[in-house]
Amino acid sequence: MSAPIRIGVVGAGALGYHHVRLLRAVDGATLVGFHDARPDRAHQVATELGVRAFDSVDALVDACDALTIAVPTPAHHAVAKPALEKGRHLLIEKPLAASLVEADDLLAIAKRTGALIQTGHVERFNRAVRAALPFVEAPRFIDSDRLAPFNPRGSDVAVVLDLMIHDIDLVLTLVGSHVADVAAVGVPVLTPFVDIANARIAFDSGVVANITSSRVSRERMRKVRIFQQSGYLSLDLAAGDGEFYRLRGDLDLAALAKGPLALEAFVERIPLEAPEGEPLRLEFESFVAAVRGEQPVVVSGDDGREALAVALRIVKEIERTLPSLAGVGGASAGGRAADAGRVTRA
Repeated sequence: MSAPIRIGVVGAGALGYHHVRLLRAVDGATLVGFHDARPDRAHQVATELGVRAFDSVDALVDACDALTIAVPTPAHHAVAKPALEKGRHLLIEKPLAASLVEADDLLAIAKRTGALIQTGHVERFNRAVRAALPFVEAPRFIDSDRLAPFNPRGSDVAVVLDLMIHDIDLVLTLVGSHVADVAAVGVPVLTPFVDIANARIAFDSGVVANITSSRVSRERMRKVRIFQQSGYLSLDLAAGDGEFYRLRGDLDLAALAKGPLALEAFVERIPLEAPEGEPLRLEFESFVAAVRGEQPVVVSGDDGREALAVALRIVKEIERTLPSLAGVGGASAGGRAADAGRVTRA
């Protein structure tokens, strides 16, 4: 067996802390340490988790074979570019970059140097999603709701880039077709930015996806419903479970035509089950396995670039439908901030 991959973490904020915590014990990897630009935060995390804090990103990069990038999105390109130039493999948190120009630059460097890029779309590793994938067959309509109470973290951009991008990536994964058209609306509620948004995405294949995201909800909800000819899948991403409803194989159509029947008489309910596993840990395990050449990258840099492109397209459509926000901060802040490098992560 080859030597463990030497891995490091850049950024130890709210999410980066969990990168450091979990990477201490991932098979096939040795956590070398982390870097955070704030000395007090670096000292706190190093003390709590017993991990070395490096004084600079350059020193950490030189000591590693691979890194995870958990800094605010505006810094993704600046941190990732020199690491990729040195051939370091990277897991970059979503969104992949602050603009498509930056994303394309990172992908080009990775292709030239042979470095791997994995995008941190962690919902791909959600237990409900993993359980549903074997039953997904040519979806025709997808309905997704992601609602959350207000949290100042991530609220300096439109909710599309804060929360909705999770579901954009899932929809793109489930459909596997080119986006033909986007319609979207959104409004600010508690911030100058769009806090509630709805997008209707139409694909070349005829599939339609309806995505709603809110960060001003009373309760949390993360649900996805998938309609296809073979049945209907209902996923609860928060609980990590779901159900698949399909016509019973022993259905008596003649009996069905005689009068009303209970749902159970003609529909089979299949609980969706997959092995337990913390999604973030599974994401790291998949990244390490890809770096070791044991499997392909699950969420590639190209996947991250595609999700970002659709998110920015939705933001622009919101700006078009709500022009009063232009230059004030609403939808346009989400769009122009993405191009200017002010996007933050959920």
